[in-house]
Amino acid sequence: MIFYSTIVPGLEFVAADEIKNKRLGKVIEIREGKGRVFYKSDFNRIPLLNYFLRSVERIVLILGRGRVETLEDVYRIVKEIDFSFINPKWSFAIRSNRVGEHNFTSIDISRVAGSAVIDSYKKSRGVRLRVNLDEPDVIIRCDLVDDDFIVGLDTTGDEGLHKRNYRVYQHPAPLNPTIAAALVYLSGWTHERSLLDPMCGSGTILFEAGMIARNTPICRFRRDFAFKKFINGDCEFKEREVELNLYGVEKFRKHVEGAEKIAEFINMDVRFMQGEAERIDEYFNEIDYIITNPPYGLRIGRKKIIERLYSSFLKAASKIVRERVVAITAETKIFEKYAKEFFDIRKFNVRYGGLMTRVFVCD
Repeated sequence: MIFYSTIVPGLEFVAADEIKNKRLGKVIEIREGKGRVFYKSDFNRIPLLNYFLRSVERIVLILGRGRVETLEDVYRIVKEIDFSFINPKWSFAIRSNRVGEHNFTSIDISRVAGSAVIDSYKKSRGVRLRVNLDEPDVIIRCDLVDDDFIVGLDTTGDEGLHKRNYRVYQHPAPLNPTIAAALVYLSGWTHERSLLDPMCGSGTILFEAGMIARNTPICRFRRDFAFKKFINGDCEFKEREVELNLYGVEKFRKHVEGAEKIAEFINMDVRFMQGEAERIDEYFNEIDYIITNPPYGLRIGRKKIIERLYSSFLKAASKIVRERVVAITAETKIFEKYAKEFFDIRKFNVRYGGLMTRVFVCD
């Protein structure tokens, strides 16, 4: 069977490596910059894919694929799919996504595809499937990118896998956990080494690192997955017992307390302290890895503040880091300007929401 996963655009290669390294599938196509990775896997691995892929947003089983120019093509491709696996008592909904120039909208795709599902099901099962747009039992994804049309069964649900459900404290600007996990993978960090986030906010990067090291599945804190309607995928797992050397520095006391609250909730030993990223060389003699999501100066008045922060932080980091620094920021020119003074850098463009950011790997 062929699946695709959605990913924050720019981090597709990280997700592909995770799929391969965890032996959950054979990658067959990476759509760089498009937020899609295609791979072969087994139906019975659907629970594992949802539980253990930490860098992806969604797992979709492909049901049909074809070239589309008109809505008639949409109807034809969808109607040819056998939907008889759906229980006649269940409801369904179409979720459409369209990229490119077309003379119809995503709403049109949903309408036509929905009619095709109903007609196909009536032909095979003799009954009409119910539509429920708010809380469907089954979600059918219809993705049209230029003329490439993919119909798939959403095994994750309307809430993507970034909804981990362990953040009992809500930071005003939290980092997407799938990005946090991707940064950890990019860094090459392992649990034997020390890890510092000097601008840690509520600690997402550190918590994701710890869960990767302990092999904690997403289902430990989240129980709602779409596939549970058609697969008995009870969450059985055994975490690894590993010693962690995780450190977080945060400027604001309320965020330190919030991060400590999360650490207690997930039972993870992370050492948090209130402090400034510019002074980490005063707090630590040496650290193996630094991974962080520094603030962005989106308002012009903050540009000089951001420049001073980045300059001082990178200088301090260069004095204590033994392996590398990994950071994601929208202030790409400022970060690169000062990172070059102390490190050899690699960089990757990442579209985070509607913002173009860049991940820097500094050795």
